[in-house]
Amino acid sequence: MLDIKLIRTNPELVKENIKKKFQDQKLVLVDEVIEMDKQFRETKGKCDDLRSQRNSISKAIGGMMAKGQKEEAEKAKAQVAEMAKELTELEALEEELTAKIRERMLVIPNIIDDSVPIGKDDSENVEVEKFGEPVVPDFEVPYHIDIMESLAGVDLDSARKTSGNGFYYLCGDVARLHSSILSYARDFMINKGFTYYIPPFMIRSNVVTGVMSFTEMENMMYKIEGEDLYLIGTSEHSMIGKFIDTILEEETLPQTLTSYSPCFRKEVGAHGIEERGVYRIHQFEKQEMIVVCKPEDSPYWFEQLYKNTVEFFRTLDIPVRTLECCSGDLADLKVKSIDVEAWSPRQKKYFEVGSCSNLGDAQARRLGIRVKNKEKGNYFAHTLNNTVVAPPRMLIAFLENNLNADGSISIPKPLQPYMGGTEVLKPKK
Repeated sequence: MLDIKLIRTNPELVKENIKKKFQDQKLVLVDEVIEMDKQFRETKGKCDDLRSQRNSISKAIGGMMAKGQKEEAEKAKAQVAEMAKELTELEALEEELTAKIRERMLVIPNIIDDSVPIGKDDSENVEVEKFGEPVVPDFEVPYHIDIMESLAGVDLDSARKTSGNGFYYLCGDVARLHSSILSYARDFMINKGFTYYIPPFMIRSNVVTGVMSFTEMENMMYKIEGEDLYLIGTSEHSMIGKFIDTILEEETLPQTLTSYSPCFRKEVGAHGIEERGVYRIHQFEKQEMIVVCKPEDSPYWFEQLYKNTVEFFRTLDIPVRTLECCSGDLADLKVKSIDVEAWSPRQKKYFEVGSCSNLGDAQARRLGIRVKNKEKGNYFAHTLNNTVVAPPRMLIAFLENNLNADGSISIPKPLQPYMGGTEVLKPKK
């Protein structure tokens, strides 16, 4: 959410930003906010004047009564009553305008960074850098479910019976591999100096609207029937929500956190749920990284976060590339975002395995996350997040890139301690 002062003083900048995001239908919201804000300030001014007059007259009534001026006192009381009635009406209008302004402000997109490439959708995202040599082996790479089934490691049919499409049973070596990758990711981030968390897996609606746009919420979040609770789509939601209505001491920043959680997503949209596969699913697990910092430090932490993911994947012998998200592909709260994509030898192309985002002060403004500064006054923190790893999607890249001609899977050295010293997974079917 933007600072309303920016809309008051520089509405053209806000409109130009909306155009860069190809959301021209939202241009009218800027003018509506400006007009409503004007009405709000006028109403607030009237309320303040009425309160002041009412207080003065109320104080004078005691003096009138003391002097025996009962008639004047009664007239003054009637005047106070009229003022109270008018004040009640104005306060209701003030509250209504506040709600309408906030409703529109929540939809107006954040100002994107000057470095963000301009484009309509993800087809216009820009490759930044490649890490590792993408290799296509001289043998056929099976579909990832076929690899898992050869290891007796997945059961989609049973999951379809219990839960429907978009769910899975992992078992045996594949289930152990899944857990080992998450454990390795946890320790990888702890060794980077991040504090490990296991957060709540459900959050209230005020946290949901604080961390994401309404459109994202509708397309992603599962609502708990009869309660003000939603299943999280990523632990970023509850981790940023942890700081709601908080004033942080400046010396405690940056706060660098890494969190594990299951994630639940409707996956409503163009892509849909796969009937046979674990790439786009309703339930998965993830290791996340979150930073809360001073505004001037967020560009540095943005770079550090996505580099952490690149380094993690490279330790597991998986080639990756970074992709700068264009303006039209950025969610409304984001200032800048880079996707990390892993190489698929089977598809002979890269696919997304994580996303790093700088949200500026958008989440902090919505949630009331401030930093204490005695000299300059309190200010809103900046928040950032990035995926360390999200299996089972990441398993696709891992299995394909570590597959051998005989169908076995090599386990890279960093992962071997988490796999009980196992160096190779051999097919069982």
